[in-house]
Amino acid sequence: MCHKIGGRPFPRPLGHKSVADAQRTMADIGVGGPGCAIMGPKSVFRTIRLSNVPLKAAMILKQEMLAKGGEAALPVKASCLCIEECPVILTGTVRQYQLVTATLRCQPFGLRSIADEIDTVLGNLENPPAPSCVRGRTLDWGRQTYIMGILNVTPDSFSDGGKYVSFDAAIAHARSMIEAGAHIIDVGGESTRPGSLPIGTEEELRRVAPVVEWLSRNTDVLISVDTYRAEVARECLRLGAHIINDITALRDEGVAAAVADAGAGLVLMHMKGTPSDMQRDPSYDDVVGEVYEFLHQRLCRARELGVHAENCIVDPGIGFGKTVEHNLELLRHLQQFSGLGVPILVGTSRKSTVAKVTGAEAIADRVYGTAATVALAVAGGADIVRVHDVREMAMVVRMTDAIVR
Repeated sequence: MCHKIGGRPFPRPLGHKSVADAQRTMADIGVGGPGCAIMGPKSVFRTIRLSNVPLKAAMILKQEMLAKGGEAALPVKASCLCIEECPVILTGTVRQYQLVTATLRCQPFGLRSIADEIDTVLGNLENPPAPSCVRGRTLDWGRQTYIMGILNVTPDSFSDGGKYVSFDAAIAHARSMIEAGAHIIDVGGESTRPGSLPIGTEEELRRVAPVVEWLSRNTDVLISVDTYRAEVARECLRLGAHIINDITALRDEGVAAAVADAGAGLVLMHMKGTPSDMQRDPSYDDVVGEVYEFLHQRLCRARELGVHAENCIVDPGIGFGKTVEHNLELLRHLQQFSGLGVPILVGTSRKSTVAKVTGAEAIADRVYGTAATVALAVAGGADIVRVHDVREMAMVVRMTDAIVR
């Protein structure tokens, strides 16, 4: 793009996050509507990775991308015809993808399905997730980042264990978080810190049910319950909860039935192992790709079990079966999870990654490192941030939203 300073044109790079963004830039210099519509898709470049593509389909895909001016990267073994399937990395403009997928629908070897998947991902990257309606309450994604305040009614959580075990202390803290700007209160009755052991259903309900009931009767805040047990989920939904935050992503599929019956929201989180063993030397070949694939599979399963598609939320599970570098890699590439087409929740608050990177071992000193991760998460597409320090993070979120939304 050229402007004149002192009669001399000079170039300035532009970055377009979406076709609509590109079209607005063009309109700003006076390009007409039809021109914007034609050129916008040509101005946004996307890279997409496909897994497990049959070799014959991969070869056709490469030919079609090249024919339309794009590219498809295949492993060397594909050229030797000595493998049955392979990953493929596609690069091209939105317009090139549109031309390619139209052609693929006439091709064999599963390419029609691949075309549909590509179009779905491209559409998800262009638009925010559809609004969620959880038990009559609407969450309009893309307009703002929602703040989820953490309320642990546990004696042994890593950050605030024992502080809010009593009913009065829990309610007082919930009210203070609401006043500080929390849109959602996430009530948890079982610690999931590394090395923690499970408690029983009755004990979990004893801890969380009175708090959920009080919040439902006395506040307008959205209530989330951090549980992976169907019985706890169903009872808390009966008492007025709006969202179930399941760190196991439906290992107990009865959770999905409870959520579906209530028309509630469901958070599906990635965790490798269980809280008791998840930090015993976790390893991945491709942490972002493996977490993405896992969440895609669990989203499909939740929908099969009757959960409304627009009421599903994903969480990459920072700190749950991941090293510091795994966590940083997920944050660097968080925007990739927008391809799933659902809201993204990120929870980095006070976690050990912050301590190890910044050297802030004391919980109280982790607020600044947490603030950096919250800002980066929002810039990377997070729709909900789960935090302890609500007042401070609310300011971080407002500032970041003003820049990126």
